[in-house]
Amino acid sequence: MSRSNRIQEKHPCYLDLFAGAGGLSEGFYRAGFRPVAHVELAPSACYTLRTRAAMHWLFERKKEHIYISYLNGTISRDELYGYIPHKILSSIINAEIGKKELPSIFSKIDELAEQKSIDIIIGGPPCQAYSLIGRSRDSNKMIGDKRNYLYQYYSLFLDRYRPKFFVFENVTGLLSAKDRKGKKYIDSMKESFYESGYEIETKLLSAKEYGVLQNRKRIIIIGKRRKNNFVFPELLNWNPEIFVNEIFKDLPSIQSGSGSTSPCKPLVYRGKYLYKSKIKNDIIPITWHISRPNTEQDLEIYRIAVRNWNNGHQRLHYNDLPDRLKTHKNRQSFTDRFKVVEGDLMHAHTIVAHISKDGHYYIHPDIKQNRSITPREAARLQSFPDDYYFESESGTPSRTSAFHQIGNAVPVLLSESIANGLLSKW
Repeated sequence: MSRSNRIQEKHPCYLDLFAGAGGLSEGFYRAGFRPVAHVELAPSACYTLRTRAAMHWLFERKKEHIYISYLNGTISRDELYGYIPHKILSSIINAEIGKKELPSIFSKIDELAEQKSIDIIIGGPPCQAYSLIGRSRDSNKMIGDKRNYLYQYYSLFLDRYRPKFFVFENVTGLLSAKDRKGKKYIDSMKESFYESGYEIETKLLSAKEYGVLQNRKRIIIIGKRRKNNFVFPELLNWNPEIFVNEIFKDLPSIQSGSGSTSPCKPLVYRGKYLYKSKIKNDIIPITWHISRPNTEQDLEIYRIAVRNWNNGHQRLHYNDLPDRLKTHKNRQSFTDRFKVVEGDLMHAHTIVAHISKDGHYYIHPDIKQNRSITPREAARLQSFPDDYYFESESGTPSRTSAFHQIGNAVPVLLSESIANGLLSKW
């Protein structure tokens, strides 16, 4: 048996901190890792993680029909969860990572791990405190924000579980964010991780180099328990060389305020990318193809944005709009709040959490769909597979919650590349 087969058979175990909707986790799962637990503060994201864990458990036992019944609305979320062992559902820990909750979180993880070691810890604290946009909007430049120091708790998990590796992800603003004394947070992180016994390597990765049709950059810190010199793993690049339009070709045309969170009937798709990227399969229904209602003012702005793009690929600047269309008081930041998803380019703009309030879906040269982007379209741009269902706390579908989870996630294909790169170092 080859070493790679032994690795896959062993299924290295991981712990996901600040897990969000699980974009980072999904990539590691695909590569052959298996989760011990996910820790996440937002209840809606926790339900998404539980539903995803339920799907994986059912698929591994050839019981896909149960999950399909849930997506079709034949059974409720509670009924879906009724098929799943308690240990699987309880591995999603809904808690804030902080001093008060830490003993309880440790206790739950210890119980879930049983006698298994945690081979790798993955995750990234909330990015608002480090982001350039977050600092520009805050009067204190986010200095003193407690989220700046969540990496210290990350180090405590390293101290307790001593994983072979860890992966820490965050926004590019982390490279320049400083504390009150002018020290960069990333330097403090390096010192903290070193004190925990880890040698680290840091790289700025662009998702578009790994099959994601989106220009999204992220800082990736990979740490290895100190024994030998550590070199950042070599990742396999993938440039599909297709236009963004490709990933929307099988989604039916809808207008502003139409569509459904329930399954839609896809159009015939004759391409290869959606299958090769594992975004599309022909078994699981496609959900969440629903556009939010737009005001007439928004629709007029969208038409101007598309006209600008068709006229020499010019992006819309909010301050260039006619005065009658400018209702936002903030004219200094988010001046590109009405974006065009450029179907005739190979990479779209970065999908962000606040896209529920902006964005425009555009298939070149067809501009008949004058509306906001749908959660499923945003999810595909983030390389989430179509069988990913985005939950809300109440169980009633929420576009805002879905967009927030999608926009904050790590693209699955980027995560999968990192995971496979680490397996080469195992």
